[in-house]
Amino acid sequence: MAPDDHAGRLGEEFFTPGTSSFTEFLAAHRPELLSTRRVLPDGVRAEGAPHGTTVLALTYGDGVLIAGDRRATMGHLIAQRDLEKVHPADDHTAVAFAGSVGLALDLVKLCQVELNHFEKIEGTPMTLAAKATRLATMIRNNLGQAMQGLAVVPLLAGYDPAAPEGGRGRIFGFDVAGGRYEKYGFHAEGSGSPYARGALKKLFRPGLSRREATLAALQALYDAADDDSATGGPDLTRRIYPVVSVITEDGFERLSEAETEELSREMVEQRRGRPDGPNAGV
Repeated sequence: MAPDDHAGRLGEEFFTPGTSSFTEFLAAHRPELLSTRRVLPDGVRAEGAPHGTTVLALTYGDGVLIAGDRRATMGHLIAQRDLEKVHPADDHTAVAFAGSVGLALDLVKLCQVELNHFEKIEGTPMTLAAKATRLATMIRNNLGQAMQGLAVVPLLAGYDPAAPEGGRGRIFGFDVAGGRYEKYGFHAEGSGSPYARGALKKLFRPGLSRREATLAALQALYDAADDDSATGGPDLTRRIYPVVSVITEDGFERLSEAETEELSREMVEQRRGRPDGPNAGV
């Protein structure tokens, strides 16, 4: 048989029983395709790569909300004003990221494929806790590059139908070494996260409506942009607003541009009378 008679055919590895993890399959057969496994030469550090901040999540009455500003910076320069930092991972899970933009986008795509591959192989969706563990493993595989300046710190939020009523919106944070931590109520990542968490600490309360949760997220991102130059606030002139998405029993939904714009303008108008934002409820 001529050598190119096999051209276009799948290799034997595709028909051999193995792991339900797409990442492990790729690592075994085509490791060069995994961007999280590539390490820079010794002594080399990545300088000037675009970085994205700030992202946050909070639970509310119907599930969980996840949001992010749109700015990416490259040193002291604004590299991009309309970066998308919040992405669906599957129907009931979303991932947002802070850190090295190129690697983060690769990590998001790999996470999407990983969850889809598992469901096709096993015939059932992965549990939310297992999704967080798989994402933690991907981050740990990127540790070499993180130590050379290409760190990615994602935020995972999802709706867990197996959780008790009132606690089905769940949030997971991570560190650059792949540590996985469940967060309760709210959490934020990125260089503006201390200011965003401070705002959410005074604005969050259990059982918020979707509108209240969205306004709280927008207020938190505004506070982050107010004190962190790497975080971008709502740009009314260019009509660039934060990305806000919710995950409920009905699945993932990104708020429309019209809804986000309306609430962003309402929030900015409130700030004209109270520049430091609303007080904590008593």
